Amino acid sequence: MTNNGSEQAFRESLAGLTPEIAAQQLNTKVGMEFGQLSPERVTATMPVEGNLQPYGLLHGGANAVLAEALGSTVAVLNAGEGRIAVGVDLNCTHHRAVTSGTVTAVATPVHVGRSAVTAEVVITDDAGRRSCTARLTCMVRDAPPAG
Repeated sequence: MTNNGSEQAFRESLAGLTPEIAAQQLNTKVGMEFGQLSPERVTATMPVEGNLQPYGLLHGGANAVLAEALGSTVAVLNAGEGRIAVGVDLNCTHHRAVTSGTVTAVATPVHVGRSAVTAEVVITDDAGRRSCTARLTCMVRDAPPAG
């Protein structure tokens, strides 16, 4: 991860997780690693190995996990202090099969409003070919009280 104010804000937004919840994050299970974190752009990689469907292809659900994670991160980084973002609509179009290597995702905001944030997520293979295009809309709301 980059070391900037956005990363710190992102980490602080996760600080309320209990150890039990922190140990059960799907992002970790699929091998996702975040790169750039800013309100304008979030990047991450995910290995294909371990995320296959029965035909030996990257599972479409793994693409969806990657897209939801990055889109939600864009949303929370744009939500503002004391606010959270929760996904309400995810759309993924799978353009080409990926059978090995690593996929890279880049999420950018399409719309940033007071109550909703929409992000586009482009997923590419090791050769830079687009394998999936996704769009996530998140509802932005006040964070629940701590405790």
